Amino acid sequence: MRPMLTDKRNRPLRDLRISVTDQCNLRCRYCMPKEIFDDHFPFLGQDQLLTFDEIVQIVHACRTTADLKKLRITGGEPLLRKNLPDLIGRLRRETKIDDIAMTTNGILLPKKAHVLKEAGLSRVSVSLDSLNNSRFQAITGRTLKVEHVLNGIKAAEDAGLPVKINMVVKKGMNEEDILPMVEQFKGTGVIVRFIEYMDVGNANGWKLDHVITKAEIVEMINAVHPLEEAPANTPGETASRYQFKDGSGEIGVISSVSDAFCAACNRARLTADGQFITCLFASKGHDLKAVLRNEGESIDSAIARIWTGRKDQYSEDRLKQTADRKKVEMHRVGG
Repeated sequence: MRPMLTDKRNRPLRDLRISVTDQCNLRCRYCMPKEIFDDHFPFLGQDQLLTFDEIVQIVHACRTTADLKKLRITGGEPLLRKNLPDLIGRLRRETKIDDIAMTTNGILLPKKAHVLKEAGLSRVSVSLDSLNNSRFQAITGRTLKVEHVLNGIKAAEDAGLPVKINMVVKKGMNEEDILPMVEQFKGTGVIVRFIEYMDVGNANGWKLDHVITKAEIVEMINAVHPLEEAPANTPGETASRYQFKDGSGEIGVISSVSDAFCAACNRARLTADGQFITCLFASKGHDLKAVLRNEGESIDSAIARIWTGRKDQYSEDRLKQTADRKKVEMHRVGG
């Protein structure tokens, strides 16, 4: 029986999201706008990244000190990290955590899906914000086509990896793609999750009036494809679930802005350079790389100290005290 490590609001640590690189092969407007993240942007150097040994050490410490049940590999684009299947295999074997997911833009999955599955990856979430090539290219800042992502989704399915789609919805960017996305994947076994446009980081110029809320998204879909609410699969699940009344599957909506779920948040994030972040909207993290590389506090006690002191509730407080707050950028915090 693992210990129950809880924070100031009695929330356990169950889910760790591990960023393995801050680099990406896309330049999505809501995450890494190319006007800022150009060819000269100072991404982390190889010597600044956590090694695979260090990542495994941190995960093992979280597993030892808390009832950690889930890992998610993120970035940037995680498939840009060399030898990633080796890390996934080690995490599976050495930490005994059998739920290891990954969030990716899908571009590199055709080459890597089978080896990731063989290494022990459980499932993938693929980011896709439009099925229209012109809008897709405008959003991603690249000339790649939707077909490249769809090929990645097919490769994941062929490898036996369950797939979810993550679609960030922003007013004036892609609201007309909500219904086409539903209709593309309805009945296929692929679950689409619509994500309210969030103020992660500061580079994306977030404004509240750009947000299309969960209620608006559900109303739009329900008018054409009737929905009914479904219970959460696990405690602390971020997405509200809705099943199609005709039995052809489900969708999810992640509503960090309009319907905050801070009270049930049980996840932490680890940046590629070892910052342990206890809220997606944090201004800074806790340097676990320094703990590992210097004599002094053990990694187990550092994680316990950080988590038991946690009291984050940014989404509940967003409109009261956050206008000028600087936050860690999305490409570093890992979504």
